[in-house]
Amino acid sequence: PTPADYAAVRQRSVALVAPLSPEDASAQSMPDASPAKWHLAHTTWFFETFVLEPHEAGFAPFHPAFRVLFNSYYNGVGAKHPRPQRGLLTRPSLAEVLAYRAHVDGRVQRLLAQRADDAKLHALVELGLHHEQQHQELLVTDIKHLLSCNPLFPAYHALRPASDSGAAQPLAWHESDGGVVEIGHTGDGSFAFDNELPRHRVYAQPHAIASRLVSNGEYVAFVEDGGYRNPALWLAEGWDWRSAQGLTQPIYWHREGEGGAWHEFTLAGLVPLASALPAVHLSYYEADAYARWAGARLP
Repeated sequence: PTPADYAAVRQRSVALVAPLSPEDASAQSMPDASPAKWHLAHTTWFFETFVLEPHEAGFAPFHPAFRVLFNSYYNGVGAKHPRPQRGLLTRPSLAEVLAYRAHVDGRVQRLLAQRADDAKLHALVELGLHHEQQHQELLVTDIKHLLSCNPLFPAYHALRPASDSGAAQPLAWHESDGGVVEIGHTGDGSFAFDNELPRHRVYAQPHAIASRLVSNGEYVAFVEDGGYRNPALWLAEGWDWRSAQGLTQPIYWHREGEGGAWHEFTLAGLVPLASALPAVHLSYYEADAYARWAGARLP
């Protein structure tokens, strides 16, 4: 990666958090989510810990306590702050975390310039950038869940999703004879995470797969046919999960009274449910129950 590549990825994370208030950026909506501020700090911690510490002459941490506060699951590095308690970290402030990012970025950029021919260092930086892009996906996911917990249904941005354009394309089935296939990264020199390796052969049974994703309109039919009230459609563990959550519909769906119009919470706030768009933010259990209801199964 070039210094420009590094800067572009790092700036993207900051831009994703820019629409949030400091209060938004500090809140944690559930144990499986993280505050936006934590994501900004953790991705910076990665570069400080794995790039600067072993490679920078005279290395000194920005703040010694950050090593524990912003570790996630890297047990070999040392202790970590409990994940469910990340929302209690009101300090450092968002401004301090942004200063931490700027400080580490300057040092990484200098290191890249000094060691432009160090392939091992550049591979480590590339790994860090892909790691940060994973956290950018998490950022948007966690921001959406956080804002959905607010009864005001605040919008993260003004860009509304595509409006309903009628029915989805007809669903067709693509047939396959199966057989021995190769899966995994080809090793062509492009980036891959370790869980994409090694490339290996597996046997696939003959099968057919749908030509497109399940639409909102199709999933509405499942909901209105009592899909969330029929335990015969659910795995036992899935039914227990649905009951514990008290779910009668997907997490971001809302209805205007009994038999009223369906709406969906999006990053642009609450909007009418577009029946032709793919059904999203479903758990494995919900997708499995729908497939059983539809006379099919998950891939």
